Amino acid sequence: MEPPISFEAEPLRNEKVKVLTALHAVDPRGVVRGQYTAGAIDGAAVAAYREEPGVASDSTTETYAALRLHIDSWRWSGVPFLLRTGKRLRQRDTRVVITFRDVPLHLFRSSGMDSAAGHAGRLEVRIQPDEGIAIRFVAKQPGPELTTQMVDMDFSYGTSFKTSPPEAYERLLHDALDGDHLLFIREDEVERGWAAVQRVLEAPSPVSFYAAGSDGPAEAERIAAPGGWTPLATPA
Repeated sequence: MEPPISFEAEPLRNEKVKVLTALHAVDPRGVVRGQYTAGAIDGAAVAAYREEPGVASDSTTETYAALRLHIDSWRWSGVPFLLRTGKRLRQRDTRVVITFRDVPLHLFRSSGMDSAAGHAGRLEVRIQPDEGIAIRFVAKQPGPELTTQMVDMDFSYGTSFKTSPPEAYERLLHDALDGDHLLFIREDEVERGWAAVQRVLEAPSPVSFYAAGSDGPAEAERIAAPGGWTPLATPA
């Protein structure tokens, strides 16, 4: 969204609604729905979704979704937004990754940067569980030779402030008691959000299966093509 005119509930909500108003209706062909099967997470066996208590043996309820979105605005026209979320994945990881477009001409071609793959700058906002921000860019290695490599600058909320931010519902409950509407959504925002996925609800895509403890169904790779999804970090 664009910056609101003030950091108050209504101006902020107005900008969020503008984004949803400019959002393309999602094409069901651009959505992959998944459901987890039996697998293992952190070495522990996990039952398939259809084996969970109260779940029908032929359920087609999705536990994973991946989709590509587009926004018709001067700022975001032509920029794909790739979303994926799921249950029983390899790890708990919530983040926003912004991959910058490559430059039209690499001045340091002699350093190997003419192969654009793997050299795109990236801004990563980690929301959970390790809250923080990381920036990835190309830097020259020390020395007389023109050699470059990808480097990371990293900010960690817990490391810098020696504390953890409040849980999401803890913050919302506090704001509700305080009468602060900033983090709560408005009726028209809810309606426009549902309208964007109405075609998917009316004609859902088939369910693809993935093993619990994996990164989701293989079919989701076509959503992120040609660049692919940003790999999940390996737990320390």
